[in-house]
Parts: sequence; C-alpha cells; structure tokens
Amino acid sequence: MELREEQPTDRAAVRDLHLEAFGDHGPLVADLTDALRDTIDPLSLVAVHDGQLAGHALFTRSLLDAPKRLVDVQVLSPLAVLPALHNRGIGSSLVRHGLAILADRDVPVVFLEGDPRYYSRLGFTPGADQAFRKPSLRIPDAAFQAIRLPAYQPWMTGTLVYAPPFWHHDAVGLRDPNA
Repeated sequence: MELREEQPTDRAAVRDLHLEAFGDHGPLVADLTDALRDTIDPLSLVAVHDGQLAGHALFTRSLLDAPKRLVDVQVLSPLAVLPALHNRGIGSSLVRHGLAILADRDVPVVFLEGDPRYYSRLGFTPGADQAFRKPSLRIPDAAFQAIRLPAYQPWMTGTLVYAPPFWHHDAVGLRDPNA
C-alpha cells in the first residue's frame, strides 16, 4: 500500500470513494471535501492499494479559542476507505501518517467527530476530558475527540471553532430528525 498526498488527478476518485463509503451521506461528504480543499493549508492523504485509490483522509485547519489566544489546530474529517477494503489497516495507516506529518509541522492538537471504539485505538480520547469544548451541542460527547501532539502546551484549552465549510454544509454533529 502506498500512502501519499492527494494529487489534483485524484480528485474524481476521491469524490467517488466518499460517495461509495458514506452511502446516503456520500454527496454531503464529497461536497464538504471539495470545499475543505480550498481552506488554508489542508493535508489531504490517499492510500493506493493494488493500483486503486482505496482510502482518503483530510486534515484541515480550524481554531481553538483558548483563553490566552486563538490556536491553529487541525480537524480530521473525513476519513474514508472503500467498503470492500475495510479491516485491512488502511484507515489507521492514513491517520497515523497524517498525525506524524502534523506533529512535524508543530500542530498541537487534532480533533474529530467519530466512533470512540475506532479512534481510541489511534490515541484519540474524549475532548471534554482534555478541557476542550465542542463547537456544537449537536455533537455527541463521546464522538468529540482529540489527540494532543508534541507541540501542545497546557494552556491550550478552550472551544474548538470549525472552519466555515463545516457550517456551510451543515456537517457539524447530528440533526434531530424529529425536530
């Protein structure tokens, strides 16, 4: 398996991957991914398996509203692997590779919304347990997770402020279908 930064020629395959991996939510995730690519300095990684684009991970800049000052942080979203290739370590490899790159770039914290059973294996823990506040009450407490990287300093606490595309695409937390 090859892990590398996404190239412009990968865009259509990445979009198709999200459409397949996220089912009914695929169009939203694909559109969000397209919008997030235009944010400041995204890190977009792909996994190629047997010549086929098999996975994608996108890390984008957001802000931590800390008492001392705003802090540049990253958000992992989305992460996708072709369903036929699940349970082969592709997603984990993408995340670990991305975290290593971000640590080298002195990023202090990476946040995500996701399944704690999966992401805890990669070192993510509940954000609230680390004195971080989620950007929306619609995010389930257990899903709001973070990992501190070596550049983290103890004063870096506060509220995560998502990049605008998350809000523009209404891709924050869960909507109440009965509301």
